[in-house]
Amino acid sequence: MKFFIDTADLDEIREAESWGVLSGVTTNPSLYARTGGKLADFEDHMVKICHICEGLPVSAESQAKTTEDMIADARRLSKLAPNIVVKLPICEEALTACHTVAAEGIRVNMTLVFSPTQALLAANAGARYISPFVGRFDDIAEDGIEQLANVVEVIKNYTWDKNVDHKVEIITASIRTPNHITQAALLGADIATVPFAALKKAVKHPLTDQGRANFDKDWQKVLDAQ
Repeated sequence: MKFFIDTADLDEIREAESWGVLSGVTTNPSLYARTGGKLADFEDHMVKICHICEGLPVSAESQAKTTEDMIADARRLSKLAPNIVVKLPICEEALTACHTVAAEGIRVNMTLVFSPTQALLAANAGARYISPFVGRFDDIAEDGIEQLANVVEVIKNYTWDKNVDHKVEIITASIRTPNHITQAALLGADIATVPFAALKKAVKHPLTDQGRANFDKDWQKVLDAQ
């Protein structure tokens, strides 16, 4: 499974990229606002992200409400950099927009997916990526991983049965814990998009910390004996 980072923070993106584990970025104006950015500068900021992650897909979200505006956003955003992917929320207007711009070669990440039928509709409309949410199900005491399992199964069946001419990749979104990452990978999801804090937590394990401490002690004994 590949890792995307879900952030607009350039320093977080640079650090994750330096680890050699980064395969893409997802972001939106809300995440950009948390960095202190202004909406008027959002597209310039997306270009900066694309330069850091040259060759990796970078999802830029449209805030449009109508099909016509979504199409206009998609065409404009896709011209910012060759690695831009346009993120649209699953809805009737977005399905039409996705169908239109996908035919023009613009990659679409259909987001806010909460059901297998939504995922299938997005795939049929031509979405390149589909982003089912996990953590938000957990927030309402439902099993987000079970919902993800259903999405993965129907999309894998769709891709096999329909023999589509493009690969549909599943981006597990709204990840809160390392266990979400593990379960998504075991289910066969293609990608996990992870906030930087959760990505850093995934690197950690108490037994690793204990092992490193023991290693330091043993090595110090060797040094003391010399």
